[in-house]
Amino acid sequence: MPLAWLDTDGRRILVARALRTFAYGYLAVILGAYLDLLGLEPFEIGLLLTAAVAGSAVMTVFWSLLADRVGRRRTVAIMALLMAAGGLVFALTDRFGLLLVGAFTGTISVTSSEVGVFQTVEQAILPQTAPNERRTWLFSIYNTVANFAQAVGSLAAGSVAAFAALGFSGADAYRPLFVLYGLIGLTNLLLFTGLSPRVELAKVEGERRLFGIHRSGGIVARLAALFAFDAFAGGLVVSSVVAYWFFLRWGLDPGSLGVLFFFVNLVSGASLLVAGWLAGRIGLLNTMVFTHLPSNVLLILVPLMPTAPLAVAVYLARMSISQMDVPTRQSYTMAVVAPDERTATAGLLNLARVSATAVSPALAGFAFSVAALGLPFILAGALKIPYDLILWRTFRRIRPPEERKS
Repeated sequence: MPLAWLDTDGRRILVARALRTFAYGYLAVILGAYLDLLGLEPFEIGLLLTAAVAGSAVMTVFWSLLADRVGRRRTVAIMALLMAAGGLVFALTDRFGLLLVGAFTGTISVTSSEVGVFQTVEQAILPQTAPNERRTWLFSIYNTVANFAQAVGSLAAGSVAAFAALGFSGADAYRPLFVLYGLIGLTNLLLFTGLSPRVELAKVEGERRLFGIHRSGGIVARLAALFAFDAFAGGLVVSSVVAYWFFLRWGLDPGSLGVLFFFVNLVSGASLLVAGWLAGRIGLLNTMVFTHLPSNVLLILVPLMPTAPLAVAVYLARMSISQMDVPTRQSYTMAVVAPDERTATAGLLNLARVSATAVSPALAGFAFSVAALGLPFILAGALKIPYDLILWRTFRRIRPPEERKS
């Protein structure tokens, strides 16, 4: 049986993740164009994208403190309901104020990778659903499933043309996909309510520390600062921003963007499996850093390309290696902290990333509004390179348990 070493709760999490990221796949492609067709200005679109990230940050800090007390199952069930509500808000209104509220509270995803409450809780649960020696491999599968689902979701953005052929015009051709987003939120709710009591944190005797962190406070603080720096840079080029850039700079329609991001997610997903293999040979931290550095050089080159095909080719090359740090980063952080610190660590690190990402899309929107279309790419790449170097220098002597034996 495939994944026989993974228990039922782990499989449920993988299915929920696949459904969500399928929705994120088409949302990243259509969101900028949809908001543009609603009559919003580029800076307003940037503000909405920022509100979505900021809302995820607020939810992350709130539930990171409460998830293990309220219950992990209950936490993700509540977020699934908010996902459903957010999809319906975007489907039913064109008023900026209501869209702002929906973006802030409805788990509307604008990034190429999920960093909110869902991932925080799932990241804490996953290590206990499989043997320890399978941990990095499981995180690779967890992220690969997400990327392949995003790839299929990107193709689903092409259904806008089908709705247009049925008589839907302008923004109305996009609205059914937001209804589908809401239905996927409800499906996640059903999956999460079926999780077993084993996913909840075992009760720990003794004093509980603030935020649930005790012996690993120094490590978590340094990781949080570095991850925030990287995420601020990454927020300038989240998938929705990149799709909007191709729409503005090269005039790519939703169908063309869907095909582009289908291949983006395919190559990213394949690289995640390679990341698990590579980490077993050169180590988690080395895999994180030495695959990330060249991807940042390629990112800077994207807006310098003179034609759309060349820009697409360089962006695909960048995405074929840029996500290899994701499963290795998750595995590394869960390995170097105590088991009872995992939810709080995942929450605080994801909070650092999502908070830093929150302001970046608005800056990218401002750059677009003043015709500085290439600036977000160049600035993001220029900031990410020193992040990689500092990360390696700071943590090269802190190894996960499986690497200390070798």
